Amino acid sequence: MADGGRRRQRAFIGSFTAAGGLGVLTTSVDPDSGALTVLSAVDGVPDPSYLALSPAGDMLYAVSETADGGVAAYRVHDDKPELTGPPVPVGGSGPTHLSVFSGHVLTANYGSGSVTAVPVDPLGGLAAGASGVLQHTGSGPHTPRQQGPHAHQVQPDPSGRWVVSVDLGTDSVRVCALDGGTLRLHREIALRPGSGPRHLAFHPRGEHAYVLNELAPTVTVCRWDTADGGLRPVGETPVLSGVPSGDAYPSGIVVAPDGRFVWTATRGQDVVSVLAPDAVGEGLRLVATVPCGGVWPRALALDPTGRFLYCANERSGDVTWFVVDPDTGVPRRGGSVAAPAASCVVFD
Repeated sequence: MADGGRRRQRAFIGSFTAAGGLGVLTTSVDPDSGALTVLSAVDGVPDPSYLALSPAGDMLYAVSETADGGVAAYRVHDDKPELTGPPVPVGGSGPTHLSVFSGHVLTANYGSGSVTAVPVDPLGGLAAGASGVLQHTGSGPHTPRQQGPHAHQVQPDPSGRWVVSVDLGTDSVRVCALDGGTLRLHREIALRPGSGPRHLAFHPRGEHAYVLNELAPTVTVCRWDTADGGLRPVGETPVLSGVPSGDAYPSGIVVAPDGRFVWTATRGQDVVSVLAPDAVGEGLRLVATVPCGGVWPRALALDPTGRFLYCANERSGDVTWFVVDPDTGVPRRGGSVAAPAASCVVFD
């Protein structure tokens, strides 16, 4: 507990154990500086590359980004999450992302190009052998990255009515409904061929969504209609100031709690970009790019206050934190903590 009986703020870091990661790291968060301090490491799940907390914060879920594909549950108490059992199969390969929605853990399975819904039992654990899989189909013009579907992200929309999945291999976003544990396709929205959409983040007003494209590198701005689950692309903005020399693969995207700024990370260029939406949210302006503080930034995260930005740098094996300028949105490096093969950061 923090001073005055307040619960200490924690952040959890996922990693690739096959590349030397320590599993799931638990860290404390300094409320004044944003600095992270490692409290514990929990192994036992291969490649827990992406994490998500239950709504109550008492359970932590992790994908096992392996060829077999699984999802694991940890009970959160004190400063060391406790693994409740071996990973549960998801019926797909290479899950890269997960979220919690309507009594299920949803996984986006990159290798097999599918999305899975795994039921959560009354104690927060995972129901083994009881999952629904929605298989994506299609391809894109970028060879070899788009020879088939590659679901990269899945999450609920802000209303909690729809499930949205982003597929890099088919240049599309799918809107689904979860009905009795079964994912049913509502509609598929095509984006620019060859753009390779990777992740999507909603504006806090819930009327727009920003799709980060890995193969472009750009952000596609879309209108979002909660009533009918409609996503309509209205523009596309580069996340870099010029033509990149060498690799440039965008990875993570986050939006400020007040919607004034959008941040993206780009691997290869190893930068964080700051973009500012216009008054209605349909146009984006590139404000600045700053070094990510490491090598191969795989994911970004904001702390709950929006004051601090965090970058999981996979190849340099660290997580960098930044203090966000409230007027410009430009992040200023604060420091870093060692986290081998870091892949994501989530806050409780």
